[in-house]
Amino acid sequence: MFKRSSVFLGLVLALATLLAACGSSTSTPAAPAADATAAPAAAPAAEKVTLKVLVHQNPPMVEFMNTFNEQFQAKHPNITVDMAVVNASDLSTVTQTRLTANDVDVVDMFGFSNAAQPYMKNVTPPNWQTLIDAGLLMDISDQPFIKNYDEAAIKDAGSYNGKVYQINLGRVSYSGIYYNKDLFAANNVAVPTTWSELVAACATFKAANIPCMTAGGKDGWPIFVGAYGLIGAEYPDQSKLVEGLWTGSITWNDAKSLDMWAKMKTYAQDMMEQGASGIAGDAAPGRFASGAVAMFPGGTWYASAIDAAQPSFKWGYIPFPGSDNADDNKYLFGKYDQGWAVAAKTANKDAAMQYLSDFSDPANYQAFANAVGFIPTQPGATLSSPIGTEVAPYLANFRVGYEQYWVAPKGAGEFANPFASYYKPFGTFDEPQAVADKVQADLQSGLDANK
Repeated sequence: MFKRSSVFLGLVLALATLLAACGSSTSTPAAPAADATAAPAAAPAAEKVTLKVLVHQNPPMVEFMNTFNEQFQAKHPNITVDMAVVNASDLSTVTQTRLTANDVDVVDMFGFSNAAQPYMKNVTPPNWQTLIDAGLLMDISDQPFIKNYDEAAIKDAGSYNGKVYQINLGRVSYSGIYYNKDLFAANNVAVPTTWSELVAACATFKAANIPCMTAGGKDGWPIFVGAYGLIGAEYPDQSKLVEGLWTGSITWNDAKSLDMWAKMKTYAQDMMEQGASGIAGDAAPGRFASGAVAMFPGGTWYASAIDAAQPSFKWGYIPFPGSDNADDNKYLFGKYDQGWAVAAKTANKDAAMQYLSDFSDPANYQAFANAVGFIPTQPGATLSSPIGTEVAPYLANFRVGYEQYWVAPKGAGEFANPFASYYKPFGTFDEPQAVADKVQADLQSGLDANK
């Protein structure tokens, strides 16, 4: 009985206490856990990151990158950009050393070229291919900023085995011809679109005592580079040309190649002005800009030198019309220049991706293209310079050139390339058959040695 009474009494007291508490809550509210009007707690500061970037020496590019880095750091104050600049000739070696040592995050690399293909035997892969095979470059295939670039640029200059390892930032053409607009108009010469029209144009100029073409023949290479468009007109698919030479389905002395060699003879000995063999490469743009010569075959990089030599000079730029089929002459051949790649082992992946993403913003990329003068690789970008205007109609037909695919077999002779500079007065040959046989023999010696 005592125990039950005690329990009952305890329950009554507990209930009374609870009711009292409920009644008092309306007159004395409990203090809030925190002031609802107080500022929220500050987010934790982003982790400090030093992003190591490696670029090659190119004054306009380096100047642009210094400005871009300042803007990037202001936008992302937790990231400090440590940019190193090396000579272009040292870039490959320094890149490999620093990637191997895990001492770099973002690297400036030239467009992927000269890949060792399955049909090639006993060749040394280029450095970029070796780096990827060694697991030193990051696969960036899934990054959204890749969509800002031309699909062809990503495929041609930044992809390997179906994956993307680089975004390429610019390209140059070396297969066109500069022409003097005033001389063409004064002599009623139409801009040539076929080989026959080019031959006829040169004949008209020569009859008027106007040299048809000039180039820096003293340096040798401007002569054969000037004829790359002729090679492209004969073989528009340059990768298939290289494969055919390796497999033997194409030879440098077959009927099609002999047609090319005959045209190269006309180019080197009839179209090129007398005395071109004594003109230095850096003097040729000024010679053309003087107005004394009708045409100047060469790369887009000469444009700024022409404008600097004579700012008021009126010139145009067309693909080299090396075929009598105008459709074969609609291509510009060239190469891709620099691009961005990321170290596979970087500890700063997020910062590296942010760096490439900000750079790839169309406004930033447009500023870059204007600063360095590259033909853009973003479809919405334009080059405001005269050369940009001239090449714009042909960009949809831009193709990678022969020497970007070619890898010579070990043991090949010194003449195993399609160079117009083999002809007199730049070289020692005078007949198409002789030069064709020599070039094929030098190539075949390497192919035979690697069977």
